[in-house]
Amino acid sequence: MNKRFLIACLLLLSVYSQAQHTARKGFNDGWKFRLDSVGAYSDPAVNDAGWRTLNLPHDWSIEGSFSKDHPAGTGGGALPGGMGWYRKTFSLPAAAKGKQVFIEFDGVYTNSEVFINGHSLGVYPNGYMSFRYELTPHLKYGGAQNVIAVKVDNSRQPNSRWYSGSGIYRNVWLTTLHPTHIDHWGTFVTTPVVNTGSATVAIETNIVAGGATDPQLVTTLYDATGKQVATSTLAAKGAVKQTLKITTPQLWSVERPYLYKAISQLKKGNEVLDTYETKFGVRSFNFDIQKGFSLNGKPLKIMGVCNHHDLGALGAALNTRALERQLEILKAMGCNGIRTSHNPPAPELLELADKMGFIVMDEAFDMWAKAKSPFDYHLAWEQWHKKDLEALVRRDRNHPSVFVWSVGNEIPEQWGDAAKGDSTGRVISRELAAIVRSLDTTRPITTANNETVSSNQLLQSGAFDLVGYNYHHQEWGGVQQRWPGKPFIVTESTSALQTRGHYDLLPMDSIRRWPEAWDKPIPGGGNPDHTVSAYDHVSAPWGSTHEESIKELLRYPHVSGMYVWTGFDYLGEPTPYPWPARSSYFGIIDLAGFPKDVYYLYQSVFTNKPVLHLYPHWNWKAGDTVDVVSYYNNADAVELFLNGISLGMRSKAGDTLHVKWRVPYAPGTLKAVSYKDGNVVVTKEVKTAGAPARLVLKADRKVIKADGADLSFVTIDVTDGNGVLAPRANNLVKFTISGAGTIAAVDNGSPVSMESFKGEQHAAMNGKALCIVQSNGRKGPITLTATAEGMQPVVLQLQAQ
Repeated sequence: MNKRFLIACLLLLSVYSQAQHTARKGFNDGWKFRLDSVGAYSDPAVNDAGWRTLNLPHDWSIEGSFSKDHPAGTGGGALPGGMGWYRKTFSLPAAAKGKQVFIEFDGVYTNSEVFINGHSLGVYPNGYMSFRYELTPHLKYGGAQNVIAVKVDNSRQPNSRWYSGSGIYRNVWLTTLHPTHIDHWGTFVTTPVVNTGSATVAIETNIVAGGATDPQLVTTLYDATGKQVATSTLAAKGAVKQTLKITTPQLWSVERPYLYKAISQLKKGNEVLDTYETKFGVRSFNFDIQKGFSLNGKPLKIMGVCNHHDLGALGAALNTRALERQLEILKAMGCNGIRTSHNPPAPELLELADKMGFIVMDEAFDMWAKAKSPFDYHLAWEQWHKKDLEALVRRDRNHPSVFVWSVGNEIPEQWGDAAKGDSTGRVISRELAAIVRSLDTTRPITTANNETVSSNQLLQSGAFDLVGYNYHHQEWGGVQQRWPGKPFIVTESTSALQTRGHYDLLPMDSIRRWPEAWDKPIPGGGNPDHTVSAYDHVSAPWGSTHEESIKELLRYPHVSGMYVWTGFDYLGEPTPYPWPARSSYFGIIDLAGFPKDVYYLYQSVFTNKPVLHLYPHWNWKAGDTVDVVSYYNNADAVELFLNGISLGMRSKAGDTLHVKWRVPYAPGTLKAVSYKDGNVVVTKEVKTAGAPARLVLKADRKVIKADGADLSFVTIDVTDGNGVLAPRANNLVKFTISGAGTIAAVDNGSPVSMESFKGEQHAAMNGKALCIVQSNGRKGPITLTATAEGMQPVVLQLQAQ
């Protein structure tokens, strides 16, 4: 194991998050947009009065219709790409003259070119990484107008293996600074000495010299209550190193992600030249060859998930509340980790992970010099990979939630042939690891490898601190024999497949693997409606069921953790079915955010709250024999009743994580009761539903911010006349809205629905639909009305304030 990394792992790390200048302002509102692959619109004299006006972030692909003929294919979500132009006219006060002005983009997909007043500032090919340009030399001040124009070229397809989105889909910022200021991503924090009474905080701050004579850097630390805990003042020149101490530090953990705040000011006398404000956390961690992962000295299994960047019906357009909702749902499941597969994440994801307590594997690349898609990042690799990797590490290295750097996922260079002189995998591995270590030695580096044999060029390189496996769950126990001397983590696991709420009446424990060819049905025939049974018994051939991978994770102490593929269903890559499937089946949670049954398996294993989940639904036909399955915890056994008659008590045996009964169907009520020491812990019922008769609306939040961005996620349940969910209902639900809100999107979680996410109606799937309500920027009441044929309208009152 790399000695430098081992030492760093054993140190307590104090790390920044949300680092930014207080002079940094949002620049999202009032943009003009046009889809056009022919014209050129960088000239400030262009008349854009007839263009669409919108606020960023924006994804134009999600607004399109689904078609197998779109160049991105079903792998790209069967949605359009193309070329778009964005323009924004703005003015700066005369007082800004003499300052330095920068525009910062958190992410533009893809191949963007930015112009200011007709001058090109550069082309940026990476669709996921943040970047900025200085505007100063080309600006006008006072009452004069300036025009930013951004060309976004996502026309060369396919360029991704999943849905990418198109446009300026993350936040944009305008930062105005004194020529003497703290550099972009210019701080790095570690704590070289920690004991029970104090933590020594070492902060290195890079200063941009802009003519101010003898400035000073004053850095002050505050705890979560706002109390000052330390301060330091030094001359501000070049890279300034400050040492501060926190007495009795509060540690950051997944259960209690405690955050401090640091404010750094550049001063010349009493004049404040720049203020740089951050939050940070203090924690220690270690990856051990034999014992796995520990946080703050305590063993901890990382139970993480992989997620792509799309937000379901909202597409790729960043919305902080939508991200927060995803993390809330995952946290309640017992998840404590996120892998940003397979690209740099939105900064807001890391900020939320800092606040909510997630262990993040921050991933840079899905390919290196060898292509996976004809027009993917391999075309920019030679010129851009060093710049982009440096940018990722500098941007994210101060987040307390970031624990691991991944510099590649299932890289084709794994299969180099040394006998033929192809050692590029080893060469690039060493180069990338050196780039990361030049900027951060406090976190381990890994790659996610789907090839585990001893000829793997990446693992042979010796460049990485962690051995990372994608899948191969049968080999986790023997990884130390094949790759001795380094800790082990499962970078990707499972790839199980389900459609939420659909059940095939086959023996639940008959595990089936989908064949390698994704465009062929499973042995014995797939389902004509492109569904996959939600029993945990179907997976991709390279993967496992959820229960299989969980058992392997728990079996071996040296397995530091695993990141399940995936937390949420995502747009694109519709394994295992061809068109009309257009989104994945891999998620523990469907595209709309509705948990599948295996969600409660994880909850029963990885949380301490009482869990008793019973499935499937109880609407079958005479003569059916049904596997009835229960996940539970905090109990010794579960007893099942059908219409008041006991069908027996079951306890988990060996390493099995569920109990089940084979039950001949009879309509009525299934009831499960869990017991601990003879006492009832939890009772759950599943009832036979009658015909769909009513709509029930439930908002995750009835009060939202009147900021034009906040969201309320409204679940629509289709029930019978007694309020029992109708488990096969697919009624078309129509929505109207008035007041201080708009309908941002609608969905039902189906991987095959061709309905637009941007409409005002959507069919339910298996009894559920979703309507996402967004603030329109005004305060006041919001009235959402849902209707379906043959049912009474239902009104839900929300409030924006």
